[in-house]
Amino acid sequence: MTDRVLVLNCGSSSVKYRLYAGDEILAKGTVERIGEPGGGPADHEAAVREILAGLDLTGLTAVGHRVVHGGRRFTEPVLVDDAVLAAIRELFPLAPLHNPANLAGIEVTRALLPDVPQVAVFDTAFHHTLPEAAATYAIDRDTARRYDIRRYGFHGTSHAYVSRRTAELLGRAYDDTNTVTLHLGNGASACAVAGGRSVATSMGMSPLEGLVMGTRSGDLDPTIIFHLRREGGLSVDEIDDLLNHRSGLLGLTGANDMREVLARRADGDPAATLAFDVYCRRITGYVGAYYALLGRVDAVTFTAGVGEHAAEVRAAALAGLDRLGITVDPARNTTGTGDRRISPDGSEVAVFVVGTDEEREIAREARAVARATASAVTGAGSVPRPTPPG
Repeated sequence: MTDRVLVLNCGSSSVKYRLYAGDEILAKGTVERIGEPGGGPADHEAAVREILAGLDLTGLTAVGHRVVHGGRRFTEPVLVDDAVLAAIRELFPLAPLHNPANLAGIEVTRALLPDVPQVAVFDTAFHHTLPEAAATYAIDRDTARRYDIRRYGFHGTSHAYVSRRTAELLGRAYDDTNTVTLHLGNGASACAVAGGRSVATSMGMSPLEGLVMGTRSGDLDPTIIFHLRREGGLSVDEIDDLLNHRSGLLGLTGANDMREVLARRADGDPAATLAFDVYCRRITGYVGAYYALLGRVDAVTFTAGVGEHAAEVRAAALAGLDRLGITVDPARNTTGTGDRRISPDGSEVAVFVVGTDEEREIAREARAVARATASAVTGAGSVPRPTPPG
C-alpha cells in the first residue's frame, strides 16, 4: 500500500504518532516519559527509533511534523532542509517549551529516514492571514520589530480542520463560510474564520493570552506583572511560572481538569462555581466580539476535550446570545456523539460539536507538500519554501 504519511508530534517528554494510508489510520500511539529516570526512552532519538521499528513504513511518502511556532518566517508547511532547521532553531526564544522538542524529533527522523520527505507543519501558519490591525500590538513599533512582538496565534491545525469540517456539515463551500471555532482543552483558544482565513484569534505572541485555560490565566492587565515584581518581589521566572502553570482553573480551584471543576460545582463548591463563571464569561465575550468582526456568522463550533464533552460549558458560554441568532437546544446539547449540530433546526447561526483531528490535518498538509516536491522534480510544480526572514 502506498501514499502512507506518518505524523509525529514531539513534546518535551513524549512523542505522539499516527500512520495514515489515505484517510485510514493504520497505527497510532504515544511514547511517554522520555528522559525520565526509571521510565521511558533516554531521549527523542531512542523514542523515534522505537516508533519506527514497530511500524510498516512500506510506501511512506512523507513524515509530517508538528512545529508550534513558525514566527513571521513560515506561513505554510514546508519541506525540511538545513535552512529550515536553522530557522526553527532561531525561533526557540518565541517558543522555548515547544520548538526545541519539535526540532529534536525532526532531526532524528530526518537522519533515520533520509530518503523520505520531512515536512514541518506550523501551529501558527493558519493565522498568517490575520489583518495587520489584528496582529499588531500598540507598543513602540521599533521595539516590536526588534523583538518580533506581534500576535501569532496557535492551535492553527485544529482551527483549520474544524472550520473546514464545519463547512462540510453546513453543506457550504469553505470559502463562503464564516465560523467562530472554540478549541477548549487544557489549552484553549477562539478563532474567527472568514472564508477559510483566520481573521482573529485569542492567543497572541504566546499561548498565554486569551481564554481561561487549565493552568494559564489568559487575558489579564499587564500591570499585574509589574505589581507582582515590585510589590511581591517575584522574579520574572516566578511570574512566568505563576501565569503559565499555576493559574487558570488550577489557580482558581486547585484543579486544572474541567471534569473535576464541574463535579465540585454540582456539589455547591463556591470556588468551582466562580471558576466556571469566569471561564464561560470569557468565551461569551470572544464569541460576541468575533461576531461583530465577521459581520455574518454561519456557525459556532466547539472542539477539543472540554468543547466536545462539557455540555454545561457549551450552554453557559452561549447563553444570552439569542439576539445574535445563537442558541443551543438543551436536548441536543446533552445527547449524541460524534460531529453533530446542537442548535435548533432553523436557527440563524448553527452550533456544532466537532471532534478535532490535528494529526489528520498535518497529514493532509504533509501529503500536499510531498506531492508538490515530486512535481517539482519532474518540472511540473514548485516546492513550498519558507518566507524569507524580515
